[in-house]
Amino acid sequence: MTALASVSSWLEHFHGPAAYLVVGSLVFAETGLFVGFFFPGETAALVGGALASLHYVNLGVMLCVVVGLAIAGNAVGYHIGKLVGPWLLSHRPLRGHSGIRRAEAFVAQRGGPGVFLGRWVAVVRALVPGIAGLSGMNYGTFMVFTVIGGVTWGVTYVMVGFAAGKTYGAVASTVGLYSAAVLGAVIVAGLVWLAIRRHQRSAAN
Repeated sequence: MTALASVSSWLEHFHGPAAYLVVGSLVFAETGLFVGFFFPGETAALVGGALASLHYVNLGVMLCVVVGLAIAGNAVGYHIGKLVGPWLLSHRPLRGHSGIRRAEAFVAQRGGPGVFLGRWVAVVRALVPGIAGLSGMNYGTFMVFTVIGGVTWGVTYVMVGFAAGKTYGAVASTVGLYSAAVLGAVIVAGLVWLAIRRHQRSAAN
């Protein structure tokens, strides 16, 4: 069994309520429980969209789950930061983390719009809600930009995953699994290269 077939088989186990639960929990936990240090929420959103393209879940319901729990995660993260932010920042894994300075800059320099912009930056996304709560940002302002960011981010990533799933189906049916696997390897290599370049730019700054 090829690696591609193994992935497809694994995805088939997530459909209906189980898929909504897994994807929604990961999206929520990224900002609500700071899981974004280890697992980026956009990955879960992309998988959710791909599952919808394979008809394992309903696209409309998946969109609501991802958007709703992205917003809820931010709200919880804000209150955690407000209540126990100083303690969290003085303990691992947050203590001394480079992402904290970036998140603080997003909030201090941009205010509410920084909450929206932070939604689109990995790691920073997990920290901005807590930093906003710790800094005393007005909760109403925070939620306005959280809702705007949650809706646009959630819809974007779910629909990208949905489109990618549809594209995969078309490729697999016309050029075969082997060619699709090669195409997938090229895409992964490109993403890795982009990630390395972004890391190098961040280190340089």
